[in-house]
Amino acid sequence: MSLKAPLERLAVLDTNTVSDALDFLQLPGATNGLMPLWNCPKIVGRASTVQLGPKQDVAPTVHLITPVIEQITTDDRVLVIAGGVDGISSWGDILANAARRKGIRGSIIDGFSRDICGSADIGYPVYGRGVTMISARNRLIQIDAAVTIRMAGVDVDEGDYVIADACGTVFVPAGAIEKVLDLAERIDRRQAGMVDAVRAGRSVEEVMHDTQFEAIKVEH
Repeated sequence: MSLKAPLERLAVLDTNTVSDALDFLQLPGATNGLMPLWNCPKIVGRASTVQLGPKQDVAPTVHLITPVIEQITTDDRVLVIAGGVDGISSWGDILANAARRKGIRGSIIDGFSRDICGSADIGYPVYGRGVTMISARNRLIQIDAAVTIRMAGVDVDEGDYVIADACGTVFVPAGAIEKVLDLAERIDRRQAGMVDAVRAGRSVEEVMHDTQFEAIKVEH
């Protein structure tokens, strides 16, 4: 077992490899459609979960997500925001600047963002389903935080692990992180060897045979 911290180990992997490890272990976590909303860097961190929902009245209220940002005190957090509505913004550049100031690593939104250039200008990573200009004000509110939420079909708990890159977003249950990382690192080594074998002229049919992938399960 590696002595490195889980986030350090996760940071050198990619979403494809972590998704494969989850597949082998028959665990959920890989999502579809939560993509980078600008050409942003990879995010690796721990989930701070937020649940949004439709606003039912016009009474003034605290702006969504702001209480969560204010309460974060560590530098390992990723905002994971559920309950977005198609075409309505769940994120914007003022929130991005506040999150950057607090050392938050990025935002994953099962929804849309506005002001995406403002997030890009300060280098703040935002992943989600799309970009819009329509404000959340009087349309969406924060319902809860630090609870189990549903992100693109995957349940995510407060403190779960998050990795997001150009291929999308993957969540890893905190209780499974060590076994997922152990397997993902074996997969990474095996796949690097397969690439080397193909480049050296070995038959791709042989290299990519299912038995080669199954062998990863029993490697130590």
